Amino acid sequence: MTDDAALEALALLEADTSLEAARPILALAADYLAGTRRGEGPVSTWHSAEVIAGRLQETLPRRSRPLADVARRLSSLLLEDVNRLAHPMYIGHQVSAPLPAAVWTDALISALNQSMAVREMSPSFTPLEHQVVEWMTDLLGWDARAGGTMTSGGTEATFTALLAARRRAIPDVWRCGVGADAPVLVCGDHAHYAVARAAGNMGLGMERVVTVRSEAHRLSIPALRDTLAALRSRGERVMAVVATAGCTATGAFDDLDAVADVCAEFGERGEPLWLHVDAAHGGAALLSPTHAHRVRGIARARSVVWDPHKTLLLPLAAGLLLMRDEHDLDAAFSQQAPYLFTPNDDARAWDMGPRSFQCSRRADVLKLWVAFERYGADALAALYDRLCHMAQTLHAHLANHALFTPLHEPESNILCFAWTGPDVSPEERDALTDALRERYNRSGRGWITATTLDGRRVLRITVMNARTDESHIDALVDGLEAEAAYVLKHHR
Repeated sequence: MTDDAALEALALLEADTSLEAARPILALAADYLAGTRRGEGPVSTWHSAEVIAGRLQETLPRRSRPLADVARRLSSLLLEDVNRLAHPMYIGHQVSAPLPAAVWTDALISALNQSMAVREMSPSFTPLEHQVVEWMTDLLGWDARAGGTMTSGGTEATFTALLAARRRAIPDVWRCGVGADAPVLVCGDHAHYAVARAAGNMGLGMERVVTVRSEAHRLSIPALRDTLAALRSRGERVMAVVATAGCTATGAFDDLDAVADVCAEFGERGEPLWLHVDAAHGGAALLSPTHAHRVRGIARARSVVWDPHKTLLLPLAAGLLLMRDEHDLDAAFSQQAPYLFTPNDDARAWDMGPRSFQCSRRADVLKLWVAFERYGADALAALYDRLCHMAQTLHAHLANHALFTPLHEPESNILCFAWTGPDVSPEERDALTDALRERYNRSGRGWITATTLDGRRVLRITVMNARTDESHIDALVDGLEAEAAYVLKHHR
């Protein structure tokens, strides 16, 4: 590359540093938020992946374009086909319509580009992460020995927590590996797939995951006790028991106090079994006087996962792993890297890299801090209560409905319900349910999900948008009724 070409590239960089230069891109975000606030336009796209891929086919751009032209191309090629999570009729996956203040903070995080591995690479945000983690551990009811780290989400957080539990069960695992006599991991049959994925990735193997049946979509306490008794009689070591606070399918909460009692009953050497609580979805109940009882007993866990990018409505990615004793987290990664991690004890206490699977990690803690500073914990709790209330509203709406039947009392912002159309045989029920969901989503009226619950395909909502109100719940039912009539006529 010639000097002239480098100077031209630098000039482009400098031209993009002003607020005026950023306006075309920022305007796309602001226009999107304004449009969705009005509830206008389709919620998602009816175009196939092949149609969108064909639209994007071009050779690698070699020459620059004005940023305004890039924004126009971005808008015309891509934005018409995104899922509009901020639209009040998007009531689908567990991904939030994010808080606007946190959205704007994401740009600042990227501009500053601090790496959270070591404090010298992030002088102010590393202490900030320690402070925010302390807020979260205080909410759990833990003392000054507690600690934690931000993560990309619940999957990474669960993996890291179970690495720490593995280190406790097999002290020399980092040097010698798991060995032939691996411990077992115990979880409910509704546990998130992150638990099984962690077991496979850390070398335990899927055969060492013991699944306990559920009752009403919660971990069965009698079955857990029977399972642990059977494992003890066979001489099996238990690495950890995983409970769930807000399971993915139904949003149900395990009885954490009862699970902790069983872990204490079957503990070894005077210590209870390691209890890991996956509160990725339900952690926000800690803030809510209305819902805090659902996580009663969570302070007895040894490790807890919480995803603020779910029910605290932050933009992706913002996960948390919290440990009752932060030294457990330090033990998960027994590694030395003198070129990065400073060796003295005081510095290691600040550095986040030794306790995280990631090295290059954004300062996502900043948007969590901004959310608390801007809205306050009480307002965030009120928003969580509102999300849960909307699920209750749909449950009440469907209680005596002719076509749709709620399948459980919602404990959070999730509800599963069955389409019980007239003259639909069990053999065709699942296929018709999937057809109804696909047709409704492609219609642009709204967007919901489906899952398999108790052996059948069912419809499922997750209210993740604070703008969704009773009128949108009514519109959801009206839309499903209309599409159900079409499906019955044309898909049989």
